[in-house]
Amino acid sequence: MGALLSCVVTGTTFCFCSACSSLLGACCGNDKPSTIPPSVTSGRKRSVFLMVIALGLALAFQYGIAPWLVDNKDYTGFISENWLDGCEQYENQDLRESCAGNSGVYRVSASAVVFFALAAVAVVLKPTFNREVWPAKYVLFFMLCAVTIFIPNEPLFADIFLNVARVGGVLFILLQQIIIIDMAYDWNDSWVAKADAAESEEMGSGKNWLGAILFSAFSMFALAIAGLVVMYIHFTGCTSNDAFIIATTVFMILITVIQLSGEEGNILSSAAVSLWATFLCYTAVAKNPDDTCNPQYGEQDRLGLALSIIVLIISMCWTGWSYTAEDKLMGSQEAEEHAEQRSSNNGEGRKVAGVVTGDYGTHNDDEPDEGEDDEAGNNPNILSNSWKLNVMLASITCWMAMALTSWGEISANGEAANAQVGRVGMWIIIGSQWLVLSLYLWTMAAPRLFPDRDFN
Repeated sequence: MGALLSCVVTGTTFCFCSACSSLLGACCGNDKPSTIPPSVTSGRKRSVFLMVIALGLALAFQYGIAPWLVDNKDYTGFISENWLDGCEQYENQDLRESCAGNSGVYRVSASAVVFFALAAVAVVLKPTFNREVWPAKYVLFFMLCAVTIFIPNEPLFADIFLNVARVGGVLFILLQQIIIIDMAYDWNDSWVAKADAAESEEMGSGKNWLGAILFSAFSMFALAIAGLVVMYIHFTGCTSNDAFIIATTVFMILITVIQLSGEEGNILSSAAVSLWATFLCYTAVAKNPDDTCNPQYGEQDRLGLALSIIVLIISMCWTGWSYTAEDKLMGSQEAEEHAEQRSSNNGEGRKVAGVVTGDYGTHNDDEPDEGEDDEAGNNPNILSNSWKLNVMLASITCWMAMALTSWGEISANGEAANAQVGRVGMWIIIGSQWLVLSLYLWTMAAPRLFPDRDFN
C-alpha cells in the first residue's frame, strides 16, 4: 500500500513539475532560434504575461505595501521616506493611504512603460528581440520595479509620469475603440457565417443565429440605456454633467440611426460603441469634483474600478490572442495580404475584416509557421512594424495606472485632496469620448459623402 501511494505521489509530482516547466517554457523561452526571421507578433503573449504580472504587482503595492507603510509610523527608513514623499501633507490617514497607494501603482506602471519603450527601440535595432531572452526580460522588469522603490515620488512619479500616463490613457481609449469595433465585426461575422451554414443544412434554421445577433445588440443597447438612466437620476444637477449625459444620448441615437439607414457598419458594432460611450460618460461624471451632481465625490469608485479592470483584461486578451491585433500591428498592405492568406487557408473569404472564430485550428501566434517566418524575413516592412506591439502595450499600461488611481485623484471618506485632478481627468475622458464617437460617425458617413473614394 505504501509503495502504491509512493508511486501515485511520485507520478503526480512529475506531472505537476512537467506542467509547470511547460508553462514557464512557454512564457520565458524562445519560440524559434534567432536564425529564423520573426513574424510581426512574435513574443506578444509573453509581453501580455508580463502585463499580468505588472497588474498583480500594482494591486499588491496599492492595497498591501502602501497601507502597511502608512500604518507603521515607527518605520522611518529610506524606503518609507521616498514612498511617502508628498503624502505627509495630508493630515487624514485615509488620504495618506490613498496617496501612498497611487504612488505604488505609479512605480510599477512606470517600470512597465519604460520596459516596453526600451523593447520598442530594441526591436527596431534587432527584429528578433521580441521573442528572445525572456527570462532576462522578466528579471529586468523586476529590477526596474525594485529600483523605483528608492526614488522619491516627486517629481518623477506624482508629476511627470502622471501626465505621461494621462496621455497614454487617451491613446488607449482610441485604441479600445478599434478593439471594440473589431470584436463586434468578428462577432457579427462569425454568427452570420453560422447562420448561413445552418440555413444550407436546413431551411429556416439560420434565423436562430440572426436572432441571437439581434438579442446581443439589444442587450448592449439595454445596458447602455440603463446606464444613462442611472446617470440621469444620480449624476445630474450641474451644467457639465448634464451636458455630458445629453451629448452621449444624442451621439448614441445619431450613430444608430445612421447605421440603420445605410450599409456601413453593423448593429452589433453600433451597440458595442454605444455601451463603450456610456462607460466613458459614467467614468467622466463620476470624477466631477462638484458634489451637487456627484454622489460619489470623495469616495473610491469601486464600480468604475471593476469595469476598468474588465476593460483592461479584454484589451490584454485581444492583444495577445486576436488575429485582428496581428493585422493592426502590420502595415496596411501587409495586413491585407495576411488576411487574404488566412482566408485562402480557411477555404473561403469573409466579407467583414474580423478575427477569432475558432476556424484556425491550433495555430499559435507566438510560433508562426516556416512560411510566415520566411515571408516576414523577406519583408522589411513587416519587421519595421514590430515596435507597434510594444507601443500598444505601453498605452494599455498607462490605462492600467489611470484606472487604478482614478486618473491621479487622492480621495477618501467623502474628502478629495486634489479636486482639480478629478476635473482634469473628467475633461480628458469626456473629450476622448467625443473623439471616439466622432471617428465612428465618420467611418459611416464618409463613404456616403465621398462615394468615389475607397475607405477600406
